[in-house]
Amino acid sequence: MDFTTFMQNLANGISLGSLYALIAIGYTMVYGILKLINFAHGDIFMMGAYFAFFGIATFGLPWYFAFIIAIVITAVLGMGIEFAAYRPLRNAPKISVLISAIGVSFLLENLAVVLFGGRPKAFPDIKLFTNVMVIGGVSIQNLTFIIPIVTI
Repeated sequence: MDFTTFMQNLANGISLGSLYALIAIGYTMVYGILKLINFAHGDIFMMGAYFAFFGIATFGLPWYFAFIIAIVITAVLGMGIEFAAYRPLRNAPKISVLISAIGVSFLLENLAVVLFGGRPKAFPDIKLFTNVMVIGGVSIQNLTFIIPIVTI
């Protein structure tokens, strides 16, 4: 493997690893505070991505406005899930909370299929994120730099 390929893969790996770390921090915070493994955690991320996607693609909102709205709607969704599915089980056996978390995960996954369809969708191009910089022969998208910064 040549140096350029190595650096390209290193940049992509740091970016993807930062995204995984961001999701893992969420899991850790939920477990640390509530002592609950939230199986719906990834599904809530998915719903947030879909909210942003439809804000941009369907309603034609600017990306920054669509992201803010998606964050707010996803936070409201999370509070609703906590209120409806987790809060009533605070004093219940741990297995009840675990089953509830799995149920919420299934609900969100199937709700996404009903609301958004089962076909893959391409996120609209956002020039700020998709612009490519070439540094020493290595092509790196701006998003590759933005993700680790947001994670930190």
